[in-house]
Amino acid sequence: MSDDHTHVQEFFTARAADWDRRFPDDGPVYAAAVAGLGLREGDRVLDAGCGTGRALPPLREAVGPSGVVLGADLTPAMLREAARAGRDRDGALLLTDVAALPLRPSVLDAVFAAGLIAHLPDPAGNLREIARVVRPGGVLALFHPVGRAALAARQGRTLTPDDLRAEPNLRALLSRSGWRMTSYVDEDTRFLALAVRAD
Repeated sequence: MSDDHTHVQEFFTARAADWDRRFPDDGPVYAAAVAGLGLREGDRVLDAGCGTGRALPPLREAVGPSGVVLGADLTPAMLREAARAGRDRDGALLLTDVAALPLRPSVLDAVFAAGLIAHLPDPAGNLREIARVVRPGGVLALFHPVGRAALAARQGRTLTPDDLRAEPNLRALLSRSGWRMTSYVDEDTRFLALAVRAD
């Protein structure tokens, strides 16, 4: 396991048990972000970096009983909390790295990724791997329940022009990784970038 992965696992393992209590009011913004994917009954969707699975219930609701919902995370403690909260009833939980997803090419209709991109050791490569498992025309949602400025303030840092999630940087990154950005919202109350899998 790389040092990046070890750091991510240590960070989230230490916070897993209290994660949902720290952010108890995020449910509605998760549901609104999931609605932005435009999922339909029977679609197949992955929550990449699902953590405690807060997106799994709205994803299940969007795709219905005939759809497929997967939640993938690198940290066992986060998946245990997802199961403890009963969210494993809404989707299958996979302990895996988004750098090497155990899925066939073009099998998914959409991927939801909350807070994931900041923790990717190889953003372009990892987004290419996510693109590999999504059909052409499928959708990616990069989401955070607060915007870049609010998150930077929470973390005690300042935003810089090289911030990966700044609109021009993210647009270029997605383009290099098999995606075409279609929407970008960065407000205090949410960050949501939508992209379509290129043909």
